[in-house]
Amino acid sequence: MRLYDLCPIAREQGIENIEIHSVTDDTRKLSKGDIFVCIKGGSFDGHEAAPKMIAEGAALVVAEHDTGVRPQIIVPDTRRFLAVLAASYFGNPQKKLKMIAVTGTNGKTTVAHIVQHIIEASGKKCACIGTAGIDLCGAVYHSDKDIPTTPRPMELYGFLAEAVRNGAEYCSIEASSQALAQDRLYGIQFAEAIFTNLTQDHLDFHGSMKNYYLAKKALFLQCDNAIINIDDKYGKRLFDELEEIGCPKVSYSVKDAADYYSVNVKAKPSSVSYWFSSKKAEKSFPVKFGMPGSFNVHNSLGAAAACCEAGLDINGCVKALESFRGVRGRCEVVYDGDFTVIIDYAHTADALEKILKTVKPFAEGRIICLFGAAGERDGDKRPEMGMTVGKNADIAVLTSDNPRFEDPMKIIGEVEKGLDRTTIEYKSVENRREAIEYALSIAKEKDIVLLCGKGHEDYQVYGKDYQHFDEHEIVKEILG
Repeated sequence: MRLYDLCPIAREQGIENIEIHSVTDDTRKLSKGDIFVCIKGGSFDGHEAAPKMIAEGAALVVAEHDTGVRPQIIVPDTRRFLAVLAASYFGNPQKKLKMIAVTGTNGKTTVAHIVQHIIEASGKKCACIGTAGIDLCGAVYHSDKDIPTTPRPMELYGFLAEAVRNGAEYCSIEASSQALAQDRLYGIQFAEAIFTNLTQDHLDFHGSMKNYYLAKKALFLQCDNAIINIDDKYGKRLFDELEEIGCPKVSYSVKDAADYYSVNVKAKPSSVSYWFSSKKAEKSFPVKFGMPGSFNVHNSLGAAAACCEAGLDINGCVKALESFRGVRGRCEVVYDGDFTVIIDYAHTADALEKILKTVKPFAEGRIICLFGAAGERDGDKRPEMGMTVGKNADIAVLTSDNPRFEDPMKIIGEVEKGLDRTTIEYKSVENRREAIEYALSIAKEKDIVLLCGKGHEDYQVYGKDYQHFDEHEIVKEILG
């Protein structure tokens, strides 16, 4: 690929029209002939590596200020320019897809997969990109340490290009707050953007709830239509503030008569039923959704609303909800014998409360909740997590969850402060496998064992090491 085809601004800045191999902002992945984009991060500034990258064969560097090397392109914002370069490198596949984004603290993965399911039930091909994996309508990749919830620009546009080659017409994607803050999605115009909720999480990255909210809000500056959960206080605030942005919007609610809303909700151990209603429809539609819990009323309602707003038939959207079979690691029953074992990704106080309150109505025995707090993540939420479990479970098993470079017992001690404010019986077991063995060993007939925090993940993170750890496999090994 020639430089001027990829980057017309190079001509304006007097750079020779050289051959380009690829684009990268990672010093470890540079190949001869690449454009190296200098990104300033929290602990490393790519501008400082510019001389070394040229010496190692970079065709040129892109920077926000003079790095002293040549050839060099100067731009106001290298993060945004990287997204533009990546899109151009792969032929702007985002313009060939109807893009639907989901943002919020909880529910992103489930909603993104429901959207994909509804669209495919209508006979269209829909890619899906997010925490639980990447489905490109014929090629499936597992998310791991190298592929975050919302991939980095070169990976993201590579996936979108592959989806287009595979015949995709739509793409449902999780938009994480970090990705939005880092402009990974810059330049994409979304047909629909869904806001699920906002609760305390990722403050280690954003610093405050204000910054966290503003990162999420940024998505709605680049969408044609917003679908907002107005039952959430931040959702209600966003819905009101979109007026000043001028973004078209619709609301959804399980409490009030919004643009899309539910009535007569009934919860069962393995499902939830309700009537799907819309101001745009002359009648309501009965729904039986195969995932339990009131939060899954929100999830299914928001996904169906987005698909209706995208032009799909409301009857088909509602019918598709009934055939959805869930997402790995999201309120997933993995053993149902004398007692029940459920794996869920809940790793915040709000998510823990939601999953515990989901299972409580149909729990005939005790609820045994195994959980932990992640290392190098918002430490302020740890006591709150403990207090939430203490108030909503019968027995708690506190353990480790991706400690990274922190001392696991220090993390456990901080969570215990919250547990100690309640009267719950609990046991702390640092080794997560041993903790699972203990939780299963004390389970009695009709008890529910909730394994929270890992969900779809099949690893534990110690320092920089990702060690294989799949709770699905472990439960099967222990219980046969």
